[in-house]
Amino acid sequence: MDTSREPGIYTPLNQLKPVADSVWVVDGPMIRFGPPGMKMPFPTRMTLVRSADGGLFVHSPTALTEPLRRQVLALGEPRWLIGPNRIHYWWLPRWQAAFPAARTFVAPGVRERAGERIDFPVEILDRGGPWPWDDLLRTLPVTSRYMTEVVFFHPHSRTLILTDLVENFEASRLAPAHRWLARLGGVLDPDGQMPRDMRLTFLGRRSALREAVRTLLGWEPERVILAHGRWYREKGEEELRRAFRWLL
Repeated sequence: MDTSREPGIYTPLNQLKPVADSVWVVDGPMIRFGPPGMKMPFPTRMTLVRSADGGLFVHSPTALTEPLRRQVLALGEPRWLIGPNRIHYWWLPRWQAAFPAARTFVAPGVRERAGERIDFPVEILDRGGPWPWDDLLRTLPVTSRYMTEVVFFHPHSRTLILTDLVENFEASRLAPAHRWLARLGGVLDPDGQMPRDMRLTFLGRRSALREAVRTLLGWEPERVILAHGRWYREKGEEELRRAFRWLL
């Protein structure tokens, strides 16, 4: 099925798009997620960061096509494949099969949720470090009662990489009913935030979340890449303060 004409996606799909020095994104196919009768269309996005020696950090891999595989190999060697939270793992097996020398790292809960889909060795992102990419990226796990999302920051380009801690759906890319759901969920551009249902999972953990957000702000990001919706190409620290004003 040709998904390139589906409303809401960020064409062109499955192609490397430069973000900053040594950072790229790839916009992938639409998925649908949520409870029955209220499923939202989610555009998907992967981030790649290249180390000085050509190793690639692949965050939240999207669908892997043969043309994309060739583009990736032209950049460098996929070395670390990352499932940053328990609902971002679906395409990891395809990437692991295509790049068998890569190591796969997943957030707590991924292996249990994925079941037989993850039938290869993985390492659990259950701490801030040390990790083999420490010279390239900073790593911060943020844990709620539902899941841990692992956040990454590329100091060289001042790029912060989030997954679901902030979502930002553009109204023009949504059907009217989905615009209502996005507004209700607190994730409608230009005021995308942490989804309201996710906020509930931090009850009793607000102080730890506040400390984590202050750490992100202390990194002074210039840009913030999101997995879903419009990401922030500039004024990243300002956008974070806006998105988490309900917490700070």
